[in-house]
Amino acid sequence: MSPRANITYGPHHAQTAELWRPEGLRGDQPVVVLIHGGFWRQIYTKHLMRRLARAVVAHGWAAYNIEYRRVGRFGSGGWPETFQDVAGAIDALATVEDVDVERIVTCGHSAGGHLALWAATARTTGASIPPTTSPVRIAAAISLAGVVDLVEGARLNLGGGAVQALMGGEPDRFPERYAWGSPAASLPMGVPQFLLHGLADSTVPASLSEDYVRLAQSLGDQAEYVPLVGMGHMDMIDPHGAAFAEVRARLDLITSGSV
Repeated sequence: MSPRANITYGPHHAQTAELWRPEGLRGDQPVVVLIHGGFWRQIYTKHLMRRLARAVVAHGWAAYNIEYRRVGRFGSGGWPETFQDVAGAIDALATVEDVDVERIVTCGHSAGGHLALWAATARTTGASIPPTTSPVRIAAAISLAGVVDLVEGARLNLGGGAVQALMGGEPDRFPERYAWGSPAASLPMGVPQFLLHGLADSTVPASLSEDYVRLAQSLGDQAEYVPLVGMGHMDMIDPHGAAFAEVRARLDLITSGSV
C-alpha cells in the first residue's frame, strides 16, 4: 500500500481526509469513500475506519477516509455543517489526479452509513439552494448498520438523542431538515444501494435497513438488504469479517460493470 496523502478540503481542522492508493497501479483509480460512525459525535474520528481503508486498498481500490465536523462540546457540526462537509470532501476528489470520478463508491458505518447514502442524493441542505452539480458521480452507496431513516432514528431515540442533536431538534420541529437530510426521505435516488446489517446489532436495529430497502425497491431503486446472522454493530467494520467480504463482492460487481 502506498503512503497516504492528507487532503484538506476546507479551513476547519476537521475538514481533512486521507487518501490511500494501491501500490504500483497507474491511471485513474476507483475510490471507496469511507465515512466513520459514532453517532456524529466529536469524540469519534476517522481513525475508526483505517483498518477498512487498508483492506480496501488491498482489494485494489483507493480508499478516501474522510473527517467532518461533528456534534459535541468542542465540535461545530450538526445541521447543516456535517452534511456540507461530506459533500465538500467528496467534491474535492475532482481536484485529485488519477481518480476515476465515474467510479466513486461511498461506504459508511452507523452514522457514516447515513452519510454514505445521503451523499448519493442531490446533497442539498436548503430549499433555496439548488442541488449541487458535482463533478464527482457516486456510482453506488454502501451502508454498514446505518441510521438510514432519521425520523425513525429520532423516534427510537437512538444513541440517547443523537439524531436530534445532529438535526437540532425533533422531526416535527424541523420537518424540512429531516426531508433534506434523511436518505429514506430522499428516495428514489437512482443509484445502487447496498445495506448490510448485523442481526445481533443492539445499537442500531436491523429493521431500519430492511424497511429502507423495501421502500427503495417499491420506488424503483436498485437496493439490496444483506442481513448478517450473529453480527453486532462493531463487527461491521472488521476487515476480516463477513461484512467486509460482502463489501468486496459488491466492489467486484462494480468493477465488472454488473452494477
